[in-house]
Amino acid sequence: MSVLKIGTRPSKLAVAQSTTVADRLTAAGHPSELVTISTSGDRSSAPIPQIGVGVFVSQLRDALYAGEIDVAVHSYKDLPSAQPDGLTIAAIPEREDVRDALVTGGRVLGELGRGARVGTGSPRRTVQLHALGQGLEVLPIRGNVDTRIGKVRSGELDAVVIAAAGLRRLGRVDEADELIDPLQMLPAPAQGALAIECRTADTDLVSVLAAVLDDSGVRFAVTAERAVLAGLEAECTTPVGALAEVVSDLDDDGRAVDRLSLRGALGIGDIAGGDVVRASATGDMDDAEKIGAAVALELLDLGAEDLPPAGPGGPANR
Repeated sequence: MSVLKIGTRPSKLAVAQSTTVADRLTAAGHPSELVTISTSGDRSSAPIPQIGVGVFVSQLRDALYAGEIDVAVHSYKDLPSAQPDGLTIAAIPEREDVRDALVTGGRVLGELGRGARVGTGSPRRTVQLHALGQGLEVLPIRGNVDTRIGKVRSGELDAVVIAAAGLRRLGRVDEADELIDPLQMLPAPAQGALAIECRTADTDLVSVLAAVLDDSGVRFAVTAERAVLAGLEAECTTPVGALAEVVSDLDDDGRAVDRLSLRGALGIGDIAGGDVVRASATGDMDDAEKIGAAVALELLDLGAEDLPPAGPGGPANR
């Protein structure tokens, strides 16, 4: 039996999340090994809005096309909106914590005083932090989890905001002083989700990945969230948050059914002093794309005239 080659970025977080995929496949009878591939995003220290989110995935996709790997594991929020020809997202596994995490060294968000220095590389987080009205000074940062948390430990920053999913996958969630309620800060579309990608022509492998790894509820939710991005034609500088959840409801005959509830947020005006508009919709699971499109349309109606200028290509999914 041939060993599946699973491509991953070289960071500790990427390797940790790819290892869980390899372990599940191996346990299901499909031996797997990791192949680390450095991307241009890993090698750059420039802010994400300048370099575009696609830099974290292009080299992995090139390796798939070249046959150097069989499977690529992506953080789904890193993927540009358009799916390239010849490649398929074969599985979206069970999702990790969707929330943003605050690391301060002892305080929660509401205890940060005016002028507190908060680091994040995300326009989405930046505009939502400013919209809280606490007078926070939000500063751009890049780097891995150790680098970001180190800026708090050293006193360079009072706080950083990072994805809770990353801390959990690294076994470090206890370093978070607060897991921020999505009612305060909506996460990025697909935050906490992985995208397991392979060549479309490898039909047997597509079936294996789907059978072993795919979670249908997460797939519906992520589809709706990313449909918000598509409907907004969002760029990296467009601050967009979205979160879909499977909720129980009653149909016309009084029977319990699962439905999809989606909330979206869009930063408008200047990123450091603008506002946030919000929209929501609920619908059938099979209508995930339509639900996302409806939320995007409402957000546009509420804030299209005040959208910040577009930047380099790539979705606003940080």
